[in-house]
Amino acid sequence: MKQLFPPRGVILAPMAGVTDFAFREVCAGLGACATVTEMVSAKALCYGDKKTASLLRRNEGVLCGAQIFGCDPEFMARGAQLALALSGCDYIDINMGCPMPKIVNNGEGSALMKDPALAGRIVRAVCDAVSVPVTVKTRKGWDKSHMNVVELAKAVQDNGAAAIAVHGRTKTMLYSGAADWDIIAQVKRTVSIPVIANGDIVSAEAAVRCLDRTGADALMVGRGAFGDPWLFAQIRAALEGLPVPERPPLAERMELALRQIELAREDKGEHIACLEARKQLAWYLRGVPFSNYYKQQISKIAGMEDVYRTIRGIQRDLE
Repeated sequence: MKQLFPPRGVILAPMAGVTDFAFREVCAGLGACATVTEMVSAKALCYGDKKTASLLRRNEGVLCGAQIFGCDPEFMARGAQLALALSGCDYIDINMGCPMPKIVNNGEGSALMKDPALAGRIVRAVCDAVSVPVTVKTRKGWDKSHMNVVELAKAVQDNGAAAIAVHGRTKTMLYSGAADWDIIAQVKRTVSIPVIANGDIVSAEAAVRCLDRTGADALMVGRGAFGDPWLFAQIRAALEGLPVPERPPLAERMELALRQIELAREDKGEHIACLEARKQLAWYLRGVPFSNYYKQQISKIAGMEDVYRTIRGIQRDLE
């Protein structure tokens, strides 16, 4: 099978409530070699849920995957077919890493790490159902006593997965502590499919260290990109041995934030886009001195006029 991702590519991780069409579009424009939709329920797709289907808009001009979750092979196979038909994406990604209770309590997400045989059957069912590559995103294990990602990686590889992304934390760690890059290296030594390293890739320097430490084929950036899509350009430069560009001035960063919100408005309407702009703009202001006043204003945003007024104020007062 042809390699899906470019060697040493930098992929935007799928993150529920974050990687909507607008944010993916912005990150792709700044160097992400691939994007993945927010996770969608295979069962919800099968039952015709319109809100679920709306999450599957793909980005053009960049590799784009549709991520589905579930624990029933038949539903997953049908859900994958529907996700592909709705999105036209380049590949299907199976979520085997989400640690949230409402997911794992249904036996989905990272709960699948408890049953590698079932995980393998799900991958086989999805691979047989669609004509595009199928990838898996997972964690290093359920908890410190059950770090079985190597076993899981073998199972999904043997059942047709084209690549596996490994977040170097267990389910019980959630997003705390340090990501274990050594176990990602162990996965890389064990399987022949491409391995994508994920976890604590928050700077260009960290990306280089992670790639050296793991030997991974590609990198996946998650929370490090919150409010900082320029991280992709910085990582790409570092991996190519080029000077790492600095982030642009605050005024320019705010222009990109505004573009992201406007894209979101076009995609999902002004009301939802503006409610979600509250967290997005707060991320763009992380580390900016004397920004508390504007963070308070951001928390009250209700419409695009509020967005324009707040951004112009930030550009005027904080630059």
